[in-house]
Amino acid sequence: MALASPRAAVEARLWEALRQVEDPEIPVSVVGMGLIVSLAYDPPARAATVELTFTAMGCPAMDFIRDDVRAALEADPDVDRVEIEVVWDPVWTKDRIRAETRQRMLELGIAV
Repeated sequence: MALASPRAAVEARLWEALRQVEDPEIPVSVVGMGLIVSLAYDPPARAATVELTFTAMGCPAMDFIRDDVRAALEADPDVDRVEIEVVWDPVWTKDRIRAETRQRMLELGIAV
């Protein structure tokens, strides 16, 4: 089995950190909600770049989520800089919700 590259290892840790970031309105991960469009790590720059979307343009939790995403990524010892770009393409739909998150929402009584 081949060893993961340093970039892949850091990206895996960053994805795990993002899985711990919950939506402030619903106790589910922003990853599970499909809000993280992409994540990339640039080793020479020690920078993480995230494309983030929201369920709606007027989402009242936008700042909270952006701050929590930044804090989670900045906590990694290999990250000195985090760039977050809010994107609206692709448009968020319920189809972006992962199966395990969909199940958790149903358990919470949230129709999805």
